[in-house]
Amino acid sequence: MEKPRNVFIVGPMGAGKTTVGKLLADELGLEFLDSDKEIEDRTGADIGWIFDVEGETGFRKREATMIDELTGRSGVLVATGGGAVLLEENRKRLVSRGTVIYLNAPLEQQIERTSRDRTRPLLRDGEPGDVLAALQEDRGPLYQEVADFTFTADRRSAKALAQEIARALEQKSS
Repeated sequence: MEKPRNVFIVGPMGAGKTTVGKLLADELGLEFLDSDKEIEDRTGADIGWIFDVEGETGFRKREATMIDELTGRSGVLVATGGGAVLLEENRKRLVSRGTVIYLNAPLEQQIERTSRDRTRPLLRDGEPGDVLAALQEDRGPLYQEVADFTFTADRRSAKALAQEIARALEQKSS
């Protein structure tokens, strides 16, 4: 059975899921949505505040509700938060409702891209490189589990990467 024409991007923070996702959505003619931004827009609070008040468990419940809603739509490209794959229900929804792209990035690139970002709750405590490495160790197998395709964000432009992903998706569907 053909999967719905939806694309979901998973991967670690700092991989470029939102940046590449917007460009890829344009390439594919899909509506772009970012699950974290949707949560912030609906709650009127940023992710960090939600983590502070509700803890990671509270945030993950909100995230699961949002993933269910967004993946239930048609004609969308959804960039997920880095931890969206932690819950089995999210992984099942992603896999069954669209094509999943795992966008990975070298650890050094993740550190560089997140080093000045104070809005990422999981990077507030501890050495960012250590935290990001531990997250990759925990989450990497889950990203791979759900992925139809894996791409590595490297030093090429986000536009070039989005075009490469679009070509791979078009070849798969032809």
